[in-house]
Amino acid sequence: MGFVLSIFYFIVSYLTPAAIFGPLAQYRIELILAVLILLVSLPKVIGSVILKTPQSLALIGLAIAAFFSVLVGQHWAGGGVGAFLGFIPSIYFYFLACLHCTTRKRLQVLVLMLLFVCLFVTAHGVFDLLHNAHEGDPSFSGETGNLDVGLWNSEHPYVYAMASDSGELFYRLRGLGMINDPNDFGQLIVCVVPLMFLFWRPNKMAWNIPFVILPVCVLVTSVFLTHSRGALLALTAEASVAARRRIGVMPAALLACILFAAAMALHFTGGRDISASAGEDRTGLWGEGLAVFRAHPLFGIGYGELGNYTESHLTAHNSVVLCAAELGLFGLYFWSLFLFPTVKDALVIGSAKSVNQGEPLEPEEPPFPHPVLEIEQLEKAEINRAGNLLLISLVGFFVTAWFLSRAFAITLFLLGGMTEAVYQMVQQRGMIAPRLPFVRVLTYSAGLAGGLLIVVYTMVRVANFMR
Repeated sequence: MGFVLSIFYFIVSYLTPAAIFGPLAQYRIELILAVLILLVSLPKVIGSVILKTPQSLALIGLAIAAFFSVLVGQHWAGGGVGAFLGFIPSIYFYFLACLHCTTRKRLQVLVLMLLFVCLFVTAHGVFDLLHNAHEGDPSFSGETGNLDVGLWNSEHPYVYAMASDSGELFYRLRGLGMINDPNDFGQLIVCVVPLMFLFWRPNKMAWNIPFVILPVCVLVTSVFLTHSRGALLALTAEASVAARRRIGVMPAALLACILFAAAMALHFTGGRDISASAGEDRTGLWGEGLAVFRAHPLFGIGYGELGNYTESHLTAHNSVVLCAAELGLFGLYFWSLFLFPTVKDALVIGSAKSVNQGEPLEPEEPPFPHPVLEIEQLEKAEINRAGNLLLISLVGFFVTAWFLSRAFAITLFLLGGMTEAVYQMVQQRGMIAPRLPFVRVLTYSAGLAGGLLIVVYTMVRVANFMR
């Protein structure tokens, strides 16, 4: 029951209550659903190791950091409580994925849910493009023959109209709610693409073509229709990481360059350039964000407040800068404390040297009645593939997040929950060594936070020097 309700809750969160419940959304059904899931999930939390993981501490720390950022930065206790509550859904995504994706089949169902969200948005967006993007649409002015972009975008929630570098109008797919920006939707898709290979069966092309290759082709087409430059870079990075073990690092990098050049030739970005000069506006925003961070280094200026403190009144377009400026060093540390063990766990379960065949453990009797006690059998190769695919998906997220202000996107915490769920499956079967000591994780996370700031600062200085 908890797993089914969690999947439904994820769908509602991505597609918005209004799209799922229609007029009933005003009754806050998603909140009722969240409370119901909490009540159903409580028995699984008791005795679980989920609250003992570094990621759990990191999420609690981030919620507290959000509270203090507004309390200190804005001198507003009520706003701090609102920021704390606003961060709860992100925490919820992580915990629900950890608690309920406890088998291979459940993990695959979660991936199918993400695929459904992507296909749902794509279908609506393509329908709009085929039936409404023409001069007979009411958004076109009868006098000038031009499109009223603002009116179009308000009337078509799944399509976003904008001008290219040459001034020509083009259309980009987008979703609703948290993925209502084409870049956000593109980020979600590039995270789902590698996860589809969890369904891959060696030497079973009759299965792989309809259930893996075809959906991946549709997803890549959807990325193309978002015309997201960050998503294009993420896809090429994912291809490079996926190929590195088979063909080597340098050939994989060359393959990524070839794919990137082919995508640009196919007008992947909708006529917008990807170059140092084209990215000057974003590095300028990074510089503004770093200036805000220097002025408020400890607790930041407030969760969701960066746009009110920059000269351009825009956010940073970099997740590291966003987190540092809004939550300060306090929040950036806990954000890094979530990233480091998540990526480390994905690397470990994806390594053939770190995972052994092990001996399946007998399940312990839970404190409350539970219908399923048998532990699912998993092969070492299957576990390694899952770890590598989760790592590739995380790479896709971080590449796009480097150019977007998406430090707190729920997709990140969902991927973290999926990674932890797989790690727990492996650890439960005695197939992997214990984690790093907790103190070392805390130390390495501090180093990661400092390293990320140094990288961003260096890139801004280099970009300023080249202007």
